[in-house]
Amino acid sequence: MSASAKIIHAAITGWGKCLPPAVLTNHDLSTILDTSDEWIVSRTGIRERRISHVGLEELAWVAAARALAAAGLAGAEVELIVFGTCSHEDQVPNMASAIQLRIGAQQAAAFDINTACTSFLYGLSTATALIRTGVVRNALVIGAELISPFMDWSNRDVAVLFGDGAAAVVLEASGREEGLLAEKLGCYAEARETLRVEGMGGRYANRGVLYGVTRWQFAGQEIFKRAVQGMSGACESVLQRRGLTAGDIDLLVPHQANLRIIEAVARRAQVPPARVYLNIHRYGNMSAATVAVALCEALEEARVRPGAWLLLPGFGGGLSYCAHLVRWGERVAPRGTSTATLPHNDKSALELLAELHERKLRPRPPGVPPFS
Repeated sequence: MSASAKIIHAAITGWGKCLPPAVLTNHDLSTILDTSDEWIVSRTGIRERRISHVGLEELAWVAAARALAAAGLAGAEVELIVFGTCSHEDQVPNMASAIQLRIGAQQAAAFDINTACTSFLYGLSTATALIRTGVVRNALVIGAELISPFMDWSNRDVAVLFGDGAAAVVLEASGREEGLLAEKLGCYAEARETLRVEGMGGRYANRGVLYGVTRWQFAGQEIFKRAVQGMSGACESVLQRRGLTAGDIDLLVPHQANLRIIEAVARRAQVPPARVYLNIHRYGNMSAATVAVALCEALEEARVRPGAWLLLPGFGGGLSYCAHLVRWGERVAPRGTSTATLPHNDKSALELLAELHERKLRPRPPGVPPFS
């Protein structure tokens, strides 16, 4: 690169979230599982989570529309859509193309990323790289999950942990040093069997297992150890790369999987609790959506100031791990708002779960939408 060449960065200029309204509390879960609010909170920090009455595409579209409005960018101007998820409503065609159609981004490239809970952050890396290299000038990056239809609601070890939700950010090319400035991506492949969902892949069709009828393999203690090790090590790596210390970090916005994991990572990264953003008590683990939703809420709560340094660590199935160092720009308020919203829901979370159970017992005929 010549001395006069201008470095292109990918500023985050828009953000938006979408949380379904039905709340599943720990007390609700105690009516269908051998558990209690005290047991769940003491082990996870989770008090409630959301259960969606609509499909994944609808959640993601609302989040995307809100992010575009915050950026002041029309859907037709979007050049790239990256959809991070592991709970695809469709795999062929991909989910990103559905959002492309909904927002009218006719000239955009569109693809999905699945690294489980790190999918949004890996998507942020991918979109940033494509902007830096001049392939595109802007991107819409989505993290969205619809875990509830894939959950084994008889298994309390995992049923208490997860929830549904979506969020998105808009990236735009910038000559200022902002956006994602350093990242560390990795994966403990030797530990991939510690987190497996049987019934969410093609291999199970040959074994007589219906897609979506799941059994979760979840080695909690090993996942905890790998998560803390991976995220804290990645945090150290990105700080060293930029010549920063924990004292330079204004806010740690971690993957919200387990409060104990978050606290352990913050301690190792030497970030005090006052500078750690938490919303796990409200939503549980929304997989690819967790960091994106937390970032949106940190902005809504004025926890992000202009020019702030943000540290975003995550881990997920695989076992993937990462940390992203973001320098925020000057604007911390949305340019506009969107009228996009979810359709009305008058059912409780438990009623929605009962419907999910019924659908698995009596699969719908071909051509009948799953959320009609």
